[in-house]
Amino acid sequence: MHELTREPIYQQLNQLLRSLVRSDEYPVGGQFLTERQVSERFQVSRATANKALSNLVAEGLLTFRKGVGTFVSAQSMDYNLRALVSFTDEAIAAGRRPETRVLLFEEVAAHATPEDIAQVLQVSDQDPLWYMERLRLADGLPVILERRYVVAEHCRTMKKSDVAGSLYKVWKEQYTLEVEGAEESIRAVNMRSEEAKTLGTRLNTAGLLVTSVGFLRGHKPLWFERTLYRGDIYEFHNRLGRIPGVGGRIGRSMVKS
Repeated sequence: MHELTREPIYQQLNQLLRSLVRSDEYPVGGQFLTERQVSERFQVSRATANKALSNLVAEGLLTFRKGVGTFVSAQSMDYNLRALVSFTDEAIAAGRRPETRVLLFEEVAAHATPEDIAQVLQVSDQDPLWYMERLRLADGLPVILERRYVVAEHCRTMKKSDVAGSLYKVWKEQYTLEVEGAEESIRAVNMRSEEAKTLGTRLNTAGLLVTSVGFLRGHKPLWFERTLYRGDIYEFHNRLGRIPGVGGRIGRSMVKS
């Protein structure tokens, strides 16, 4: 049992519950205290307990499921829209343990792919491509489902074990490839049944689909990918440049929800 001090009760309660949410007592995805349990544990009214839980839901720390209860949400990870950063480095920077599960890795001929792939990658019908599907996890929680085609001529000896981590690192260290950058488009989607199952979430949960073409120096295409990010885990951040005719700068973040 905790005793509250003389500060406003709802403020104290909010802070105590935030600490609990971030503690080992309630892991990500686990069920949190009920309104009744909060009331009894902290000796507050049910109305105060309800208000505090509602605040944490609004802050994104908890998720309410009607008829089931309140559950601990995963803390957001950042996606930098201005630079190419590997998921491995991204997760480590966020204090998470990165993991990659290679669901599929195979060589395919360009003509066997959707017809826009060969055109985008500027290859002929018979040219070989590596195709991979990877599930990326942070602290054991699935957060990204990636489907990627890579022009095989640039990394002909690549094997399945090579793609179980940072591709950027493999391309640089094993093949001395210099990645110039990528062109991306981002749109909101509702997850289909198999995608939701793989990412450990519910059917029609919101996500962001990133479609990307990556280039080597000289703007030569290296990869094409369609990667699905869980909307309850990732935040997309960007800083906009100077507005013509205006002296200041502005910033904007895009948050998946």
